Amino acid sequence: MPRLPLMRWLAQTAVVVAVLAMLAPVFYMIAMSFRTSAEIAEAPLGLPQTLYLGNYANALEQMSYFRSVINSVGITLSVTFLVAFLGSMAAYPLSRIQNRLTRGFLMLVALGLATPPFVTITPIYVIFRNLGLLDSYPGIILAFTALNLPLAVFFYTSFIGSIPRELEEAARLDNCNNWQIYWHVIRPLLGPASATLSLFVTLMVWNDFTYPLLLLTSPEKFTVMISVYRFVGNLNIQPDMLFPAAVLGSLPLLILFVIFQRRIVSGVTAGAVK
Repeated sequence: MPRLPLMRWLAQTAVVVAVLAMLAPVFYMIAMSFRTSAEIAEAPLGLPQTLYLGNYANALEQMSYFRSVINSVGITLSVTFLVAFLGSMAAYPLSRIQNRLTRGFLMLVALGLATPPFVTITPIYVIFRNLGLLDSYPGIILAFTALNLPLAVFFYTSFIGSIPRELEEAARLDNCNNWQIYWHVIRPLLGPASATLSLFVTLMVWNDFTYPLLLLTSPEKFTVMISVYRFVGNLNIQPDMLFPAAVLGSLPLLILFVIFQRRIVSGVTAGAVK
C-alpha cells in the first residue's frame, strides 16, 4: 500500500518534467526576443536584464504584420468552415450507403490521406495557373480545402457511422428528406468531431509555408509564415530578428485557442455523452 502514493508522486513528477521540457524552447524564444544581438552573443542562455522592445518595433514595421495576420485568420477560418461543411456532407451518404461504389470511394479518400503534400504541388500550380487562381484568396483557400477534405471525409464517415439510425427513421416519419435529416439531425451531433477536426486543420493551414509561398506573390496577400520568412531571410539570420518574428508568428494562433478553448474542450468531451 505505501508504494501507491510513491508511484503516483513519481508519475506526477515525470509529467511536470515532461511539460517543462516541452515549454522550455518557448520560454527561451520569448526571453531572447527581448534581448539585443550583442546581449545574446555575450550570454546565449542568459535572461534579459531589461525588456528591450526595439526588436518587436522593427519586426512590426518591416513585416506588415497586422495585414498578414488578417490574411492568415481569414484563410484559416474559411478553410476550416469549408472542410467541415463539405466533408460532413460527403461523409453522410458514404456512411449510410454500403456498396462497392462507396467502398471504392473511401479507398480513394484513404489514398488521398496517404499522398504526400509535396506530390500535389506541381499539379495544383499548373491547374490553378490555367484557371487564373494564382495569387488570389479563393485560390489558396480552395487549395487548402482540397488538401484537407480527405481527412474530413474519412473522419466524419467513421463518426457518423456511430450515430443510431433510429434518429433518421424518426425524422423520416416526420416527412424529412435527406437534406433535412442531415441539417437538422446529423449536423448538430457532429460537434465533437468538428472540434477535433478543426484543431488539425487550423494548425495545418496556419503553419503551412509551401503553398502560400507557391500560390501567393503579392505582398499584401502574404500569410504570417511568409511574412516571417521574408523578414528573417535564409542567408544571414539575425537572432534579434528571428526570435521576435517567431513569437509574432505564433501569437495569433495562441490567442485564438485561448479565446475558443472552452468551445473546443466542450466539443471534444461532448462525444462521451453523445
